[in-house]
Amino acid sequence: MTIRQPIVVVLGHVDHGKTTLLDRIRGTLVAAREPGAITQHIGASFVPTKILEELCMGLLSKFKFKIEVPGLLFVDTPGHAAFSSLRRRGGSVADIAILVVDVNEGVMPQTVESLEILRARRTPFVVAANKIDLIPGWRKPSDLCFFERLRSLEPSVARLLDEKVYGIVASLAQHGINADRYDRIRDFRRTVAIVPVSAKTGEGIPDLLAILVGLTQQYLKRRLEVSRQTAGTVLEVREDPGLGVNINVILYDGVLREGDTIVVGGRHGPIVAKVRAILVPKPLDEIRDPTEKFKALKEVTAAAGVKVVAPGLEDVIAGSPLYVADKRNLEEVKAKVSEEVESVRFSTDKAGIVVKADTLGSLEAILSELKNNGINVRMADVGDISKRDVVEASVAKASDLAHGVVLGFNVRVLPDAREEALKAGVRIFQGNVIYRLMEEYLGWVEGLRAERARVALEALVRPGKIRVLPGCFFRRSKPAICGVEVLAGRIKPGYVLAKADGSFAGRIVQIQERGESLPEASSGMQVAISMREPTLGRQVKEGEILYVDVPESHVRSLLQNYRESLTRDEEACLREFIEVKRKANPYFCLGVA
Repeated sequence: MTIRQPIVVVLGHVDHGKTTLLDRIRGTLVAAREPGAITQHIGASFVPTKILEELCMGLLSKFKFKIEVPGLLFVDTPGHAAFSSLRRRGGSVADIAILVVDVNEGVMPQTVESLEILRARRTPFVVAANKIDLIPGWRKPSDLCFFERLRSLEPSVARLLDEKVYGIVASLAQHGINADRYDRIRDFRRTVAIVPVSAKTGEGIPDLLAILVGLTQQYLKRRLEVSRQTAGTVLEVREDPGLGVNINVILYDGVLREGDTIVVGGRHGPIVAKVRAILVPKPLDEIRDPTEKFKALKEVTAAAGVKVVAPGLEDVIAGSPLYVADKRNLEEVKAKVSEEVESVRFSTDKAGIVVKADTLGSLEAILSELKNNGINVRMADVGDISKRDVVEASVAKASDLAHGVVLGFNVRVLPDAREEALKAGVRIFQGNVIYRLMEEYLGWVEGLRAERARVALEALVRPGKIRVLPGCFFRRSKPAICGVEVLAGRIKPGYVLAKADGSFAGRIVQIQERGESLPEASSGMQVAISMREPTLGRQVKEGEILYVDVPESHVRSLLQNYRESLTRDEEACLREFIEVKRKANPYFCLGVA
């Protein structure tokens, strides 16, 4: 069987140096041309064996192994780990991953999310402990090989490096991953390799490449065997001068030939087309943004980043699968593609939000994040936000305000959609960085929940305890006006007061202090209150203790849902009131903790 080149994916926390690391390997300047310094679309670069041998220098002879794979195909993923368009049925297109960690910052939130993705898709990985050049006392290397550099490190710098590397080791151990610096590992099947590197100076890159090649050759040989089933993933749909609409594809299995019949996912179902041309960039050139012209091939063997030119590709969905078919299995392959695409794109009558994205992979990643956060989705699709999407969201909004939302990743809002959103009060969230889009939306949802909770809490009667002040009967009845001291909690106009035996005392009509009406009075205040029902001296006496008569449902809600909003004296007052009510009704708030 033919052995193909391994596909390598790079993941990690924002600004930990993923693109810079790839630039150092590829010798291109892609990072300088990317907005926001975080790569938002996937590209691929092939590093052939000859260049690998040059980069790995003397390590190959030192470790006593020969490069058997044709090279390495590096896929440049976006900065945030939640985004992964390298999807294929049953796992990932990537054979092995580089998890970039800033050696000075250690494991961060998006690093952990990267770990979860790699674990979920069962993708082996090595850790590139980046930015060693920023370690205090680190000098510019004369030899880019980290293994050789170890001998010349000053003891204090070596100790500092060890501390930082073992900080990463300890963090990974907390997530159930056994790791160590690569030169100390005896069994690479049980221990994840950590390779100290500097993407800026290139130090440690030879060690990283040697480890990648060694691991893939030793443990992934069977996976690298090219089969007869040609398969790939569509990275993006493009329109290039002289080529028309074409697709950039990562081919991960089989052989693609000019004239082959391919089946890819389309907006309205599987698209069948005949390959007119297969274009590939020169080695070490970025497929998505080449600086040299493409060259045409009659056929290409996996793994490769290729540009496929064929008629009728206008409606292809980025991130969809690509398979080669013939007359015998065409219908079977079409059904397979349809099933894979429709598992991500869907429209239901269920309550939930509307999600639109530029590729199938980004859509899948957002849906996964929403599911993890317990957010229901009504409709998910690829393409710009249309009026129909807003109408769907407005229907969902009728049952829940939080569902009146459209999330758009890397897509435009069409003019009629924006107009409809303003009219229907539908909120549209847009972004081109997935984790930021998620943070903005989830923050809005949290704010909505907090506002709902505040409104619901304000609607509840709060506990309060007062003492009728002796010598402060200003009017005995109709209305009765007397001075009181608030001993705990608060009182408001409209609150019903109960006596110490649980019986009705009266309803507060007004609260005044020095002739000024107050919306409420809280613990420690002395105020005058008026009530229509009682006669002072008969139903209500001087020095008597009265409680706010909190409805039973409000008591339960306060203690079960809003306990954190109660002060200590409010909770004590509420529990005292419960005992007062149980004198007349033993079952009052039974079961409340």
